[in-house]
Amino acid sequence: MNKAILIGRLTADPELTETLSGVSVCRFSLAISRPYVDQRGERITDYLNIVVWREMGESCARYLKKGRQCAVTGSIQTRRYEDRDGQKKYVTEIIAEHVEFLGSKDNSANDDYGTPPPAPKKRSPAIDQLEPIEEDDLPF
Repeated sequence: MNKAILIGRLTADPELTETLSGVSVCRFSLAISRPYVDQRGERITDYLNIVVWREMGESCARYLKKGRQCAVTGSIQTRRYEDRDGQKKYVTEIIAEHVEFLGSKDNSANDDYGTPPPAPKKRSPAIDQLEPIEEDDLPF
């Protein structure tokens, strides 16, 4: 079984892009505090990369902002690619099946529910370094 259930806060505004075939994909990072403190009495925080596809990704880009809390359920995926120098790189991401927006508009001064979703950005050169994903490989 491969199931992740996470609650955390966005570390930056989500980034909405589009694949070459026109499928929307939203990426953001969640800061998730561990339920215990280390030896120095400090709480450890993990930063996990989240990927949300299609309409749900567009909703995330529209309604989520830096600092906003959300719950994500999905699966853990690890992939690898070679960078421009030929070095193998590994990326671990959570592929979201469901994202629930937590809190209310009053809890975050940066929320703006009335604005349309941002237009997807065209592929950046950094994305060209990633291994292509075929639509048949998508988890849904």
